[in-house]
Amino acid sequence: MSEEKEYKSVTVDKPIPTTFDLGNLATFDPNPLDNSKLKNENEREAYLTATTRDNVQLLINQILSLPVKTTTDSQVSSTGQNATMTLIQLPEPITQLPREKPIPKAKPPTKWEQFAARKGIKAKTKDGKMVYDEATGQWVPKWGYKGKNKELDNQWLVEVEDKVKNTEDELIDPRSLSRADRKKLIKKNELQHKRNVKNASS
Repeated sequence: MSEEKEYKSVTVDKPIPTTFDLGNLATFDPNPLDNSKLKNENEREAYLTATTRDNVQLLINQILSLPVKTTTDSQVSSTGQNATMTLIQLPEPITQLPREKPIPKAKPPTKWEQFAARKGIKAKTKDGKMVYDEATGQWVPKWGYKGKNKELDNQWLVEVEDKVKNTEDELIDPRSLSRADRKKLIKKNELQHKRNVKNASS
């Protein structure tokens, strides 16, 4: 005859009621521990295990008392049968946990930010990265790949100003000048960025 495993009752009585934070899946037991059992090496482990089991049982009872929701979308199990999922929506946490990492330090102002603060210059409002191109009737990015700033590169005909008098300058392609200006601006920005990083670290 096989021995029947003894299961403890799901009902747990405590002299002082425990409090719960179901959002963090936590329970707080204010009941004092028995020092005599804690000092006894033979009883200590079993006593702590029994106390922990009772508190976990109380937490599970509270979780199972929450509203149960069954999903309408069925999931196909490994056996090939449809199986609906039963979920329990936990409430919002009420215990404020400490941060894992310290609060990040404020970054030192850049050279431009220091200059703008002295002169009272306010930052411009951002109006988005897209602009409407009337020629194509589409919204295109202002910069970058297929950007509006590269519109001159794709034109088959470019107007040359009358101010240019030198015959050598007339042979210069304005499209190549536009590309060269952009490359110079990129190098200038990279150099300025390195200076800002160096000033911030020093």
